[in-house]
Amino acid sequence: MRWIYRLIGLIVVLIVIAVGALFLIPSDRIAAVATRQFEAATGRAMTISGPVRPTLWPRLGVRIEGVALANVAGSDAGAMLSAQSVEVGVGLSALMGGALAIETFEINSPRIVLERDANGQGNWVFGGLGGADAAPVSASDPAAPQSGGALSGVTLDRAVITDASLRYVDHAAGTDITIEGVDITLTMPQAGGPADLTLAIRRGGSEGRLNARVGSVTALLGGEVTTISATVTADGLDAGFEGRAGLEPLAAEGQVTLRGSQLAPALALAGITGTEPLPAAARPLSLSGRVTLAPEGSVHLREGVVGVGSNRISAALDLITSGERPNLSGEISADRLDLSGFLAGGESTPPSSGGGWPTERIDASALGLMDARIGLQLGPVITGFGDLDRVRGTLVIDRARAVLTLAEMRAFEGGMTGELVANNRSGLSVGGTMQMQGVSLLPLLTQAAGFERLTGTAAATLQFLGSGQSVDAIMRSLSGQGRFDFGAGEIIGFDLAGMLRNLDAGYVGEGNRTIFDSLSGSFAVQDGALSNDDLALASSLLSVLGEGVVDIGAQVLEYRVTPEALRNSETGQALRVPLLITGPWSAPRFRLDLEGMAEQRLQEERARLEAAAQAELDRREQEARAQLEERLQQELNVTVQDGQTAEDAVRGEAEGALRDGLLRLLGGGSEPAAVDPAAAAPVSE
Repeated sequence: MRWIYRLIGLIVVLIVIAVGALFLIPSDRIAAVATRQFEAATGRAMTISGPVRPTLWPRLGVRIEGVALANVAGSDAGAMLSAQSVEVGVGLSALMGGALAIETFEINSPRIVLERDANGQGNWVFGGLGGADAAPVSASDPAAPQSGGALSGVTLDRAVITDASLRYVDHAAGTDITIEGVDITLTMPQAGGPADLTLAIRRGGSEGRLNARVGSVTALLGGEVTTISATVTADGLDAGFEGRAGLEPLAAEGQVTLRGSQLAPALALAGITGTEPLPAAARPLSLSGRVTLAPEGSVHLREGVVGVGSNRISAALDLITSGERPNLSGEISADRLDLSGFLAGGESTPPSSGGGWPTERIDASALGLMDARIGLQLGPVITGFGDLDRVRGTLVIDRARAVLTLAEMRAFEGGMTGELVANNRSGLSVGGTMQMQGVSLLPLLTQAAGFERLTGTAAATLQFLGSGQSVDAIMRSLSGQGRFDFGAGEIIGFDLAGMLRNLDAGYVGEGNRTIFDSLSGSFAVQDGALSNDDLALASSLLSVLGEGVVDIGAQVLEYRVTPEALRNSETGQALRVPLLITGPWSAPRFRLDLEGMAEQRLQEERARLEAAAQAELDRREQEARAQLEERLQQELNVTVQDGQTAEDAVRGEAEGALRDGLLRLLGGGSEPAAVDPAAAAPVSE
């Protein structure tokens, strides 16, 4: 806003000269004096390429054609202001009384360039203009004003800039925006006092308007803080500010309000085209709170309440705009948060309806808008695929990758911890690790997968990863692994024990249940299909082993369970009838695997026959061994002692006979000969 007052102040020098010398000085002399005085006061060159004509009707004033104000040194953006014509009308009675009352001030079709250099210095800051260091006015110029400030004693009934082209260049932020079709209206009834500003922009069939009131123009131009009241309206958007602001340095503090149902028209006015970035679930978008714009460019929100659709979120946030991307930090809390509508299609149709996963494209581009580190304290959270009772954690976003660390999450009567990741750096992917304890299975599976056939409590671990631009694509790409251990519960919809007792697969449907004491297993997921080969169910009536595949992406089952029921306590034998569970998980089909049962019976009979044959072989081998031992005793005259085998007895007899023979050979008899000690003595030499 300051640049508007600056421009008007620049022209005032020219107006005073032109009106004061209306009948005394020629037009070319007026132009020369005005340009010299402008350059002396601001350090910027002003050129007038057209005529300067005094006007008497319909108002006293002057018309200047071909006006251009130089930009700062070193700029390549061209003149700061260039206009086809400038018209000024003054009040004759005020002029005769020694005051300057500008009744009309019109600039037609100007080209305005606002530029901020790498150090944050704006080209709208003019050295000495309106301050104590204003350049002195030469007394030799008879038409020169004697006031030290460009706006001293000046009132402004109405200033109008029509059909302007406004370009804003910020070299520090890399911003270069041009807005065409800008109309500006300014009134300042009291010299240096309150002023009203209206700015209208028309572009691409849309129109935006700013209405502002400044408490003191003198204070604002003097670098002081003054009161500011402003409203902004555009198609589908209204915003307001009530507080204080200063221009050098740029800073503000006050109460902010915003409410809108769409953002695309407002962005189009700034030259940013594209589809509507505000999802339907986020409408209306609202904001209220106390905002501080610090001189270094950071924005701070306190006592903030953000409305996103039906959600109301309390926030204390700090936004740092320097750096590669804006960085947002702070705390967010909400008594209730409904996120279901942010998934494509709004409230998703439960998978149990047979419609499959949503295939609408997920727009995750918002992950790349800024970096963030936000603490979360949330009450019930509705996700569309499961309701959470309470969430406490931290959300960190870094270069389009969001990580939600869950320090505590209460849901489905149990607790969960873990980490969830959404990465949109090169296409959308989601993943994470989860641990849960005491979670109630029925509400969890019903809400998450539309599966309403399992009750009990669960402890589980899960690691998963999926990618794609829709829920359907993500589910079909899932990979990971995990383990589950369920406590006592029920499988709803079929009576497995009844099927086994009656060999009838008709025990399905409402009223049929399989009660279990425990259910456990591990699994692996690849390409959206979960495979398991160690399912174990235990109950008082039966035990079950299971293996198969659950295709999460296609929502179908192909699973085989082998139950054991009616076990004989004496023989240990049990009835085993494999059961096949196939088809969509919203309406699975149960079929007794009679072929498998026949194969199992065949295997059992084969095992029984093999065992009987082995037993017969063992019996015959024992009989043959006994007969052999008897013949050995008879033919070799060997007596088998208790605990001996025939081989041991024969070996003992043979060893005894061999020993006796050796003794006779050495000693000549059966007994060893006596040795004469004298004969054994050594012979003397």
